[in-house]
Amino acid sequence: MNKHNLFAITLLLLSLQLKAEIVLPRILGHNMVLQQGKPVVIWGKASVGETVSVQFAGQNQTTYADGTGKWSVTLKPFKASAIPLELVISGTNTIRLQNILVGEVWLCSGQSNMEYTMRKNSKVKRSLATQFINDHSPVDELEYANNPQIRIFLVNRKELSKPDSLHRGWNVAQDSALRSFSAPAYFFAKELYKSLNVPIGVISSAIPGSRIEPWISEAAFREDAYYSNQKVDGEPGKFYEPMIRPLAPFALKGFLWYQGESNCFLNETITYSHKLKTLITSWRSAWNDPKLSVYYTQLVPFRYSESKGKVALTKETLPAFREAQEAVLSLPRTGMITTTDLADDLSDIHPPFKWEIGRRLALLALAADYEKPVVSEGPVYEKMKVRGRAIELHFSQIGTGLVSKDGQLLTDFTIAGADRVFVPAQASIDGKHILVSAPGVQRPVAVRFAWDEAAQPNLVNQEGLPARPFRTDNPLKKQLAETGKAGESTPFGRSAIRSSTSKSL
Repeated sequence: MNKHNLFAITLLLLSLQLKAEIVLPRILGHNMVLQQGKPVVIWGKASVGETVSVQFAGQNQTTYADGTGKWSVTLKPFKASAIPLELVISGTNTIRLQNILVGEVWLCSGQSNMEYTMRKNSKVKRSLATQFINDHSPVDELEYANNPQIRIFLVNRKELSKPDSLHRGWNVAQDSALRSFSAPAYFFAKELYKSLNVPIGVISSAIPGSRIEPWISEAAFREDAYYSNQKVDGEPGKFYEPMIRPLAPFALKGFLWYQGESNCFLNETITYSHKLKTLITSWRSAWNDPKLSVYYTQLVPFRYSESKGKVALTKETLPAFREAQEAVLSLPRTGMITTTDLADDLSDIHPPFKWEIGRRLALLALAADYEKPVVSEGPVYEKMKVRGRAIELHFSQIGTGLVSKDGQLLTDFTIAGADRVFVPAQASIDGKHILVSAPGVQRPVAVRFAWDEAAQPNLVNQEGLPARPFRTDNPLKKQLAETGKAGESTPFGRSAIRSSTSKSL
């Protein structure tokens, strides 16, 4: 046999050997946290027909790679454990993933305010950080973060779909890895850990400036009847394909979503409601789990009306967009935090206070998913009654009572009579209700609250959580009900409109 033939055979054998090696998706790696209480899928690629075994925490599952080389095993649910274990995947080669914990796992996504890093958090004015974490300011959290039970995974758009032979990606939430990680996601994890005392894993997959459409697959738009007669712009699937799809079916508890500014600049309302609904239902479908919780952030005060974009915006653009966000609460297992008090500069679309964003998102999860006895929201408008020259407002989520945050008269209420001209109103707390009136309005019919992009009202519950903006004359109720007449498949049908969004006149 000549040297050339020997070299060719050697190359062939090497290529066959390489093809035979088990390859794991990047989300499976050292230091990861596996979701407790749910079946855990471990998957990857190998040679066609190759036998693959997975061992973890006393379980041992064996399978075969299919005709395309794909394989997966489903491990039975585990209990939370802070004891680091080894996960072993064996075939032609053996992969040993070290330091694996079991606890709670959340995927956090959106645009720049979700991407907002802990490095930026460390540069926030110290005077803004009035809430201390243990004995230090949240601005200094990078210096103190060293909890080995909080793990983080930062999605890189260009790398997630490519395997990593060293199985890196998951890190303990500290040092350089944490500096580049999402501040809202980290503070969410920290708050969960404080209450649950189990390992927490958070995955951040966010792109600054992104609209919602790229985070939704093209197939999800095609399969939704609402979009059948329209072209969806905004590059559907652009970020979903490289940054979300490769994560499924990694077991999760739920999703956090902080996005909307880019769509608010387009003056969207009901169309955004439908897109957010499509994102939620399609992501749940991708994970084959309709019970995955989804918690999202209502947009903070910002002067959209002063922007010089293609679309002319007004001071009511932002509150109308918030109303569209709120409409999606008609979907089960969703929640939204109010943030009217979390802006220090109305010309800054990236406000600080990300520690409080994370804490409030965690309160929603603690109350709904973990059944902790916490007040998770601020006052939410329910209904109104006309009482002579005043309107009496009823709220849910009042906690231990309604109060003025600063002890001053309540702000940012307006009222209108039959002419629908809204004027500044006087508002006062009357037990569990709010009474609203104005000298020039003899027969009031509607009230609006925080219905201005710059509004930073002082109505909160005793727990300090701000009241959600609203208008009693909410037109979305009728619009969403009409879109539901085409069939009960849409969550915006009449039977599904049960949130405070729809409870108007």
